[in-house]
Amino acid sequence: MVAAGDAGKGEADVAERLDIEPEMVVQELGWDEDVDDDVRAAIEERCGSEILDEDADEVVDVVLLWWREDDGDLTDTLLDAMTPLSDEGVIWVLTPKTGREGYVEPADISEAASTANLAQTGKVGLGEGWMGTRLAYRKAKAKR
Repeated sequence: MVAAGDAGKGEADVAERLDIEPEMVVQELGWDEDVDDDVRAAIEERCGSEILDEDADEVVDVVLLWWREDDGDLTDTLLDAMTPLSDEGVIWVLTPKTGREGYVEPADISEAASTANLAQTGKVGLGEGWMGTRLAYRKAKAKR
């Protein structure tokens, strides 16, 4: 068993690439047996608490949405994920990488985000099997 603080450098880097900070409240949606447990462990290590499940009623800073091609309507799921999200919060849509079962076309994520009034603000590779797409609230244009 790995003691707290002893996670490998690569695992800690995953949480940093996802902009996870200590004390952040993170909620996870779409968990299944295919998720990357190393990514989950790195996030819990970095934020200092367990990841909340989909039944949590707290305001959250980050939503991790594990999403696969056959999981349903992404726009509806994003709208549901926005409900507990803080004003400065982000949603990470975690999808299987190209060529893997459940792969999601980037255009599908972009379209769903736009429909949900979210902006795509980044992408990161997560381990061998998953990609993360960062979505955030669109900023209102400054008034002149």
